[in-house]
Amino acid sequence: MVLYKGVEILAYHGDITKLEVDAIVNAANTRLIMGGGVAGAIKRAGGKEIEDEAVAKGPIKIGEAVATTAGKLKAKYVIHSPTMGMDFKTDENKIRLSVQAALKKADELGVETIAFPAMGTGVGGFSREEAAKIMIEEIKKHIDNGTNIKKIILADVNREQVEAFERVIG
Repeated sequence: MVLYKGVEILAYHGDITKLEVDAIVNAANTRLIMGGGVAGAIKRAGGKEIEDEAVAKGPIKIGEAVATTAGKLKAKYVIHSPTMGMDFKTDENKIRLSVQAALKKADELGVETIAFPAMGTGVGGFSREEAAKIMIEEIKKHIDNGTNIKKIILADVNREQVEAFERVIG
């Protein structure tokens, strides 16, 4: 855990859907269909109504985000922020835009605690270490510009990803 300008940033090894936070971020696709990876886990744990609500708000572009209710999850919201289109390919720029959009949406919602999965590393196949670096850079930039967020949790069920987060957080 590190305190960056008053905001707690920490890595968490475990299931993101079990966290008690204001919002959970879904590394979505632009059509907001919740199939595999974290999206599938969120749908299984929170209920299909999350996907139904998301799809009704889509499609959206990379760099945009939409919020839905969180169904049976302990969170208040799921923020759906695409890292890829329906080609299931991602890159550094798409991950940056996705993190920026999710944080912007969190501020619009008045969120104080938010949990991110590793953006773009699952179905998108992006490097764990690189994704961690990009995410922390964007999170710090967002905090530098002012935010109401008090705690940001970077969660993953994969130990190697959590270790990558921990290395980058410092």
